Amino acid sequence: MKTLIRFTALGGLLLGLLTVPTRAEGPWSVRLRATYLETIDESTPFSALGLNFAADAVRVSNKLIPEIDIDYAFSETLSAELVFTIPQKHYVNLDGAGRLGGFKHLPPTLLMQYRPMVTGNFKPYFGAGVNFTLIFDDQLSVAGVPLKLDNYSVGLAAQAGFDYRIDDRWSLNFDVKKAALRTAVKAGGAKLTEAKVDPWRFAIGAKDDFQPPG
Repeated sequence: MKTLIRFTALGGLLLGLLTVPTRAEGPWSVRLRATYLETIDESTPFSALGLNFAADAVRVSNKLIPEIDIDYAFSETLSAELVFTIPQKHYVNLDGAGRLGGFKHLPPTLLMQYRPMVTGNFKPYFGAGVNFTLIFDDQLSVAGVPLKLDNYSVGLAAQAGFDYRIDDRWSLNFDVKKAALRTAVKAGGAKLTEAKVDPWRFAIGAKDDFQPPG
């Protein structure tokens, strides 16, 4: 319930931006989104400390995050989107052992988008591209044994969403993305398991079609 309240509140703040005066449309646009990141929590079975841990025992916390996306339209149907957020901290739990600690990640994503030619204010789009996730500040341990994650993850990403035009400049935006994010979990340099995070990102926000000066 608390997560839902935060998601609704942040979405309301973003939609409040729609009161800004209008400008002429150009090839550039910016989206501001409130995004709920939900991990799929899959991992391979492994043994440690004399215990056997089943598949999917590693669990990474879900989180509500801010997101800013910069778009450039090459034509009416093709555009590129670069997705940013700020570094995010997630907590890791292991079934049967409790909380292991946390880590930070920064997941910029580059997507190519296709926009069907449709009339009216409803503008759907579909995208595909690459997600590059930096993983750092990992402070994890189990029974006093330090654990390490990979420094980065590279994987495919997919996207679907739509903009609903409000006026000459602003649109409401609803968006869903899925990105591949995998990391090995190691102890003493030996790989214990591979965590498959592969987050879904559900977002609501506002799109600003602005014209840069000059």
